[in-house]
Amino acid sequence: MATEFSDLRVQVEDAFPELDEIDDDELREQVVEAWCLGLSRGGWRDVHDIPYAWNIHETDNVEHVRGVTRIALKSAEEQREFHGAEPDTDVVVAACLLHDVGKCYEYVDFVDDEKLDEPNPEYASGEVPHSISGYALAHEVGCPLAVQRAIPHFLGEVPTRTLEAELVKSANSASSNAITYATMGISLKEWVQEYSQTQS
Repeated sequence: MATEFSDLRVQVEDAFPELDEIDDDELREQVVEAWCLGLSRGGWRDVHDIPYAWNIHETDNVEHVRGVTRIALKSAEEQREFHGAEPDTDVVVAACLLHDVGKCYEYVDFVDDEKLDEPNPEYASGEVPHSISGYALAHEVGCPLAVQRAIPHFLGEVPTRTLEAELVKSANSASSNAITYATMGISLKEWVQEYSQTQS
C-alpha cells in the first residue's frame, strides 16, 4: 500500500493530523489505507475536493471529519473525567476519521469532472449510503470490529450501539449542525427533511 498510494498517503496524513491520536500503529495504518483505497477508487485528485454534503460545497469533508473527531475526543475526555466511563480512544478516533470515508464513493456525481480521474464504476456511485460503504472499507483493510461497528452513524444501521459508536454519532450531529447552520441557516434535521428526498 505504501508505494502504490504514496501520493494519496501524504494527502491523507496531511489532511488528518488527528491520526496522531491513535496509539496503535497498525490501526493508524488501516485508517490511512482505507482513505487511500476510497480516494483511488473514487478517482479523487485531492482529498479536500470531497464536499461535506452533496449540496454543500462551502465546507469540505475533511473539515467535517476533523470536527467530528475533535468533538468526540473532547466528549470522551468528559465521559472519562466527569463520569468515570472508559471509552476506547483509539476506537473513537479511528471510527470518527472513517465515518465519512464512504463519501469518496458516494459524492463523485456531485462535483465537477475536473476534480476526478476515472472513478471506478464498481465502487463510485450513490447506490450505497456512505456510512455503509465506509464500514465496508474499514472491514476490507482489517479494522477491528469495535471500529467497524462505530462507523454507521446516520440511519441507525447497527442495532447494538457501543459507547464509542454513540460518541461518533453524537459528534457527527454536533459538527453537522454547526455546518448546516453556518452555510444554510438550518439545522441538520431541517436539512435532512428538506433535501434527503431530492438527492436521488
